[in-house]
Amino acid sequence: MAGGSSSSKGGKKQARIEIIPLIDVIFFLLATFVLFTLSLNKIQSLDVVLPQASNVEKNDDVESVTIQVSDAGTVYWNRELIQTSEVAPRLQNYAAQHPTDARVLVTSDDRAKYGATILVLDEVRKAGISKVSIETVWRGTGR
Repeated sequence: MAGGSSSSKGGKKQARIEIIPLIDVIFFLLATFVLFTLSLNKIQSLDVVLPQASNVEKNDDVESVTIQVSDAGTVYWNRELIQTSEVAPRLQNYAAQHPTDARVLVTSDDRAKYGATILVLDEVRKAGISKVSIETVWRGTGR
């Protein structure tokens, strides 16, 4: 009856909250957080000076040239279909006629190949034309 007498004295066991394991878990989380933040590298960045828009009078005497590259690799010079080999001579001629005011707008179809557009930009650079714009809106082929 010794077993029966012990159960009658205490009745049901009371639930206890142990604080020591809780402190251990909190300390582990704190230590992990500290070690994690110490291991982060400082993010290095460069300051970028963005260009500011200005109101410049537009010189309407010189028309800009629009060169469009299509998805088939064809090139349009002011809506006129030309061969890719004709781009360089036309740009050099245009740059010679307008040495200070030459302006070129390079555009392409939404499915044009990246390489063909870069080739056109390279030819513009080789012709010495510094006023180059790249159109970022969709335009239909030959328009």
